[in-house]
Amino acid sequence: MATERELSDFLKSVEKRAFKRSVYHVRNEEAALDIVQDSMMKLAEHYGDKPAAELPMLFQRILSNCTLDWFRRQKTRNALFSNMSDFELPGEDGEFDLLETYESLEDSQRTESAEDATRRAQILREIEVEIQELPARQREAFLMRYWEEMDVAETAAAMGCSEGSVKTHCSRAVQALGKALRAKGIHL
Repeated sequence: MATERELSDFLKSVEKRAFKRSVYHVRNEEAALDIVQDSMMKLAEHYGDKPAAELPMLFQRILSNCTLDWFRRQKTRNALFSNMSDFELPGEDGEFDLLETYESLEDSQRTESAEDATRRAQILREIEVEIQELPARQREAFLMRYWEEMDVAETAAAMGCSEGSVKTHCSRAVQALGKALRAKGIHL
């Protein structure tokens, strides 16, 4: 059974990544924040008494379901109010740093020229753009496996699909990202 402290620590540890993942899915910061907050509330309210080891998978599943619910509400809303469009994509001021941890580690390990830093920042922006272009299930599997660092079984449970499907989605996502980046002259 998770203690109140364990639940709080867990939520703090996943908050930022969950927000970024949600933004990649819904492409709206305010909606992403609502989705993450709703997911956290549901986890605390309905599953706060579960063992701490079960919290990561439960939270990922709740977050996925809340995101799907948001899309369903949007579909209904758009059907009713098809001429209203108050949702905007993140602009220049809404940058999201996918590899923030990697960047800070790299910065602390070596000093680089301004040209190198600019080039790396451009590559990271291109990666972020291409991740947003992936089909939803590929993007979800990719982010869970390589960003959330979940294993195949955990990802399958969170996505509600088979392990084989997770592997297929991840493989296709990696191939699509590699192809798109090579087309832009980026070779990692």
